[in-house]
Amino acid sequence: MLGTVIITAGGIGKRMGGNLPKQFLSLHGKPILLHSLEKFHHYDPKLQLIVTLPSDWLGYWQELLQTHQCDIPHEVVVGGEERFHSIQLALDSCKGSFIAVHDGVRPLVSEQTIERCFTALLHAKSVVPVLALKDSLRAVHSDGSKMVNRSEFKLVHTPQCFDAETLKKAYQTSYHSGMTDDASVVEALGIQAFLVDSNEENIKITTNSDLLIADAYMQQMNSK
Repeated sequence: MLGTVIITAGGIGKRMGGNLPKQFLSLHGKPILLHSLEKFHHYDPKLQLIVTLPSDWLGYWQELLQTHQCDIPHEVVVGGEERFHSIQLALDSCKGSFIAVHDGVRPLVSEQTIERCFTALLHAKSVVPVLALKDSLRAVHSDGSKMVNRSEFKLVHTPQCFDAETLKKAYQTSYHSGMTDDASVVEALGIQAFLVDSNEENIKITTNSDLLIADAYMQQMNSK
């Protein structure tokens, strides 16, 4: 079964600071985005890989590929105004019978998480990897706050995986701010996400602190 993976890296990482978009920052000697690309290629070299990038950084990405001697086959799509629009544009190039969408700045997704997601697609049209919460939660209101049951909530990760026809149909709509991820777009069709376990290291690198945590995780992995 041919699959497609869209790796979204169309942002410019304002929260990280500096001039270099976060997907290009170095993690253990390689750009974060390259780690993400390698994860899926190593899992299955037959996957169709598509990377969305800001238009101003296409040339820089090609330079990075040459510098790191990366010859992983993949297509590049210029990203849109929002992540939603980047996915819409990438869907035109998708050939797989299923489509996974992964954040380019989640370089530590495990092969086990990828496997759980892809396997679940055998009986579900929408699959989302999640983690249980460790901290207590409080809902904040105008007149105070209230403890909520953390067992009723999950942290949402990627890759979020879908039947290709379902995802393409879901994205034939207009963007609104409530569409925070792909599963929320598909949910508008009345299709609930099937949840599988993610791996704890599968963090999204958004801040400098995240980069330090990812570096520590990678050092631990490489020492085993």
